[in-house]
This record gives sequence, C-alpha cells and structure tokens, in this order.
Amino acid sequence: MRVLKYAILGLLDQRELTGYDITKHFKDSLGQFWSAKHSQIYPELKRLTEEGFIEFDIHIQGKKLEKKVYQITGAGKEELRQWLRTKDPIPETTKDEFMLKTFFISSMDKKEAADLFAYQLLERTKKVDVLEQKLHALTEEDPSAESLHSAQFGHYLVLTRAIEREKGYVRWLQKTLKRIDSSMI
Repeated sequence: MRVLKYAILGLLDQRELTGYDITKHFKDSLGQFWSAKHSQIYPELKRLTEEGFIEFDIHIQGKKLEKKVYQITGAGKEELRQWLRTKDPIPETTKDEFMLKTFFISSMDKKEAADLFAYQLLERTKKVDVLEQKLHALTEEDPSAESLHSAQFGHYLVLTRAIEREKGYVRWLQKTLKRIDSSMI
C-alpha cells in the first residue's frame, strides 16, 4: 500500500500546497509519526496527478520561476475517504536502535550504560520541550484546535500523543538510570 499517497491527499484535502510546502509538512507536523523525503514526494505527486487524484496550477513568481500549486480532485477526495474508513491492524514494531542497544546492555559497563541513558534522557527532554512549544504555538494560532470541528484538530491530537509518548520515555529513562546507578555492576 502506498501510504505516502494518502498522506499527500490528506494534506491537499486541507488546502492547496506546493511540493515544497508538502515536504515542509513532513519535517514539521507529520514528522512526529511519518517521514518522507523530497525524493519520494515529487514522484508520488507525479503519480497522483497521472491517476487523476490531484491536479495543479502553475504560478509564476518573478519573471521566470514557475511553481506548481497542487489541489485534490473529487476522485482524490473519494480515494482519501475510502482509505480513512478502513480499519488497519496494529503495525509491526518499528525499528529503534536505542532499544536494540538497551537489549544488549549487559555487554556494557556501568559508566557506558549510564552515559548512554543520560544522553537519551537529555535528548528526549529537549524533544518534550520542542513539542510543547509547537502545541502552544498551535493553540495560540488557533484556539479552536482542540475541537473536533477544527481543521487543526488532527495536528493537535498528534502533538498531544507525541508529548505523552516522549514523557513516558523520559519517565522510563529516569527509572532506568536509577536502576543503573544503584546496581552493583
């Protein structure tokens, strides 16, 4: 299944966007749970256009610079709605290199383990701060973002879930560091 297809259709269902704008969404709002590179997005835009799910207008900037502004078609809206209604199984576990290192923690000495976990704790704490700033900015920009009827409600839900995920990670890291510090290794 081409999930990128539906991510792009969903973005375009919210508003018209350029390829650059779509790429930016994958770095910002969608980046908490889905990733796509520039080199994946533009071929998918071409395919979606060929399939009739999106179309574009060419806007001229300055004297020569052309930019394509994409919008979803009626067929694209129907394709997106069908996908949104499907019930998917829980995905397989995602790869997490830190968890793989954690699994083999017995091969490290106490200081190495403590350093590894302290670094993760620092980075995850920073991530919580960044996510909370994004959530604050979102609700400042759109006070109705917490409402089901807001166009930003999905973004709000994803941010709050990402914050909870990272806070849970931070709590687990703190507990693990205490165990490492109190161990007799």
